[in-house]
Amino acid sequence: MPDVSVDPSVTTGPIAGSTKIYRHGVPFRRVNLTNGEHLDLYDTSGPYTDDTAVIDLAAGLPARPGVVRDRGTQLQRARTGEVTAEMAFIAEREGVPAELVRHEVARGRAVIPANHNHPEAEPMIIGKAFAVKVNANIGNSAVSSSVAEEVDKMVWATRWGADTIMDLSTGRDIHLTREWILRNSPVPVGTVPLYQTLEKTNGDPAELTWELYRDTVIEQCEQGVDYMTVHAGVLMRHIPLTVDRVTGIVSRGGSIMAAWCLAHHQESFLYTNFEELCDILARYDVTFSLGDGLRPGSIADANDAAQFAELETLGELTKIAKAHGVQVMIEGPGHVPMHKIVENVRLEEELCEEAPFYTLGPLATDIAPAYDHITSAIGAAIIAQAGTAMLCYVTPKEHLGLPNRKDVKDGVIAYKIAAHAADLAKGHPHAQLRDDALSRARFEFRWHDQFALSLDPDTAREFHDETLPAAPAKTAHFCSMCGPKFCSMRITQDVRDAMADKSREFTESGGKVYLPVVTT
Repeated sequence: MPDVSVDPSVTTGPIAGSTKIYRHGVPFRRVNLTNGEHLDLYDTSGPYTDDTAVIDLAAGLPARPGVVRDRGTQLQRARTGEVTAEMAFIAEREGVPAELVRHEVARGRAVIPANHNHPEAEPMIIGKAFAVKVNANIGNSAVSSSVAEEVDKMVWATRWGADTIMDLSTGRDIHLTREWILRNSPVPVGTVPLYQTLEKTNGDPAELTWELYRDTVIEQCEQGVDYMTVHAGVLMRHIPLTVDRVTGIVSRGGSIMAAWCLAHHQESFLYTNFEELCDILARYDVTFSLGDGLRPGSIADANDAAQFAELETLGELTKIAKAHGVQVMIEGPGHVPMHKIVENVRLEEELCEEAPFYTLGPLATDIAPAYDHITSAIGAAIIAQAGTAMLCYVTPKEHLGLPNRKDVKDGVIAYKIAAHAADLAKGHPHAQLRDDALSRARFEFRWHDQFALSLDPDTAREFHDETLPAAPAKTAHFCSMCGPKFCSMRITQDVRDAMADKSREFTESGGKVYLPVVTT
């Protein structure tokens, strides 16, 4: 680990009501229920949430054994029929056959972001045949935050369930921040190399060159970045299509490349050098996240000509990348009203050979600054049900400022709700097990189990205890909303008990009674 003057530790602890277990070397979070049962949940927290309160970030995470560096990318190996160690790990984690994992990767409908130089990360998969994943953006800026704060956000984001992290650092200490994040991240890490490249030109897009960008990409590949957003789809002919937009070009990467194209009157160097870029990423098995530089930044601009022209170009680049054996996913909007959301998935799958779709929201309305984690989670649930494989979270600070730890938590939880709701709607295997377990605990007034099975056990317990903090309230058959006399579930159980008593009376008396069948 590099030497840096920050506190090298983060205070955390076990998630209430659960313990870390390993099945065949794959981590799960086991929720131990008070009725003697248990439920094993997908876990992204790495070794951080066992029973250790203080994490030594200076030590970094242990490397995963058996990383293969000389036999091609996961895509290339899947095409030859090989089930890699990463695929086997994922199959156990997702509860699906290993052959399904291999098949989806070989078809290009799923990706396994796993740079050979990031062995600290646990293998995971992004594809519509698997559980919907959530990405959390972190990273310092030129005006706020520090290395320690960003690493702290990463640790807590994965504790709350983030499946990947994107380090979007700008300003100072970009390389150092990324190094600390990578060495401590149990999940894949993505970047936008263009941001660091722009720092090398003191923020002047016109001074960017392919050579500066190429060297930055290699630097990040060597560090261990697992996937990279590349805005290679912004072409000269697309830029005039944005002139009449309400919010123009809102992607940082898209606006930088548009400025370069106009300054040089040339096609983007990312587009003209794309095949060389493919060769670089293939050496490390870094996954392309082809960026939507012309995504809509307002409801008025949704599904316009500029957005879909770029998407068509991304389809062209997808074919080139896959021909070089590089894994590819496609980034999507943005701000889109609900009735226009599904069209985005349909076109992406049609134009980009069903490469996994990775979307920011989308935000379903523009009118809720400070609540955009809610507006975007609405769109995220819809687009995930339609087939999007990974959702990029939005925090309450979207459009307003750099998020802190609480904002990161609020964003991750909102998006875990959206992702799980989509998994339920798609009939994903095992998705409903957690809902059913919590519902049974709720009906049986097992309050500790309700807390433990929730996405945020600490907050669930805090909300309950605001009005009924005493220990006996954890076994009471009511909460403070309905009180002891008006709890519908308690009344329902009384009705069931009365029906059972009446049935016994008839049986004992030799009579007969026909009652509705009730299942619990």
